[in-house]
Amino acid sequence: MTTNATFQQADRSHTSLLAGLEKRALLWIAKRLPARVNPDHLTVLGFVSLVATGALYWNARTNRWAVLLAIGGLALNWFGDSLDGTLARVRNQQRPRYGFYVDHVLDAVGTFFLMSGLALSGFMTPAVAYGFLIAYLLLSIEIYLTTYTIGTFHLSYWSFGPTELRILLAVGSMVVLFRPYATIAGKDFLLSDVGFTAGTVGLVLILGQAVFRHTRALYKLEPHAN
Repeated sequence: MTTNATFQQADRSHTSLLAGLEKRALLWIAKRLPARVNPDHLTVLGFVSLVATGALYWNARTNRWAVLLAIGGLALNWFGDSLDGTLARVRNQQRPRYGFYVDHVLDAVGTFFLMSGLALSGFMTPAVAYGFLIAYLLLSIEIYLTTYTIGTFHLSYWSFGPTELRILLAVGSMVVLFRPYATIAGKDFLLSDVGFTAGTVGLVLILGQAVFRHTRALYKLEPHAN
């Protein structure tokens, strides 16, 4: 295997609602973590907690109070997944290629387990869960291609990023614990189905907008020769 000595790390674009507050909180925590805790530990914590959260949602099919533990799993996932890169930068231990690759491979696998747990939870139908997962992974692919071809890594779109999505899922989980159905036009639907269907539509719209904008930008950068 060969390495590229001229590797250029992509610019990070993070404009979510909580980005500023989150950055300050992560820096505060990173500066106070014990030296024996390293970024790889946090990456593993983020992945394991995401898989565990999916398992807890699955368990909620027979014990709905497992949802409360699942919310705790989302908090642990935020801690590990959001802090690993910050800790590496604070300690000047960046491994941009390794970190980017491992973090996002584990994120994709962990999200599969999370959505599978939700699909089996009884709070939503599998088709809706996996429809959202497909849209999420398609948008992830677009983001990674943009990172490579344009040099900008988008951590958020429309003022929403991973942290805001975790918060929405946590709040929604609390709501469906006590009110699992929503009535629309006189018909009852699983509230999670309604919420995730809306989320899927949002992801598809974001994907379409991003593909159009980035295709146009790349075409202008590399116009077709006449």
